[in-house]
Amino acid sequence: MPDDNSPEKQRGRPFLRRASGNPGGSEHLPETSRGRPFERGTSGNPAGRPPGSRNRTTLAAQVLLDGEAEALSRKAVELALDGDINALRLCLDRVLPPRREEPIQVEMERIESLGDAIGAIADLIAAVAAGEITLSQAAEFGRLIELYIKADAASDRAIEALDRKFERERTRGF
Repeated sequence: MPDDNSPEKQRGRPFLRRASGNPGGSEHLPETSRGRPFERGTSGNPAGRPPGSRNRTTLAAQVLLDGEAEALSRKAVELALDGDINALRLCLDRVLPPRREEPIQVEMERIESLGDAIGAIADLIAAVAAGEITLSQAAEFGRLIELYIKADAASDRAIEALDRKFERERTRGF
């Protein structure tokens, strides 16, 4: 009587091999699995695509457009001047830079202590209430004040640690 792994039992099925530690959970994999020429988790190019390499389609388009940039730009300007909204938008996007944050002026006291930080937050709230700055601008200022408070607290902790270390050394007689 043929055993389970004999060629007579295997007829009609692909030859199976035992996969040890297969992450997929399957105990048996076909000897040659279609569509997966490599083991799970590895590829034929472990280093991956080189950084900065371009797609073949992009390279082909670049070769076709080389030397035509001036003519294309001129045509886009002509279409924009003739009233083509999309061409106008394209030209204006290139001419006008994207809008950046503008500097704002807010009267604030110099922050030198935690008490000053609390006063600065009160000044920010008053500026928002008066319409001098927007809520998002106040939130950005608030983050700066919070950063100051954290730095001040870290500085205090560092000074206390140095004081404790100095006191321990002094009591030991160093």
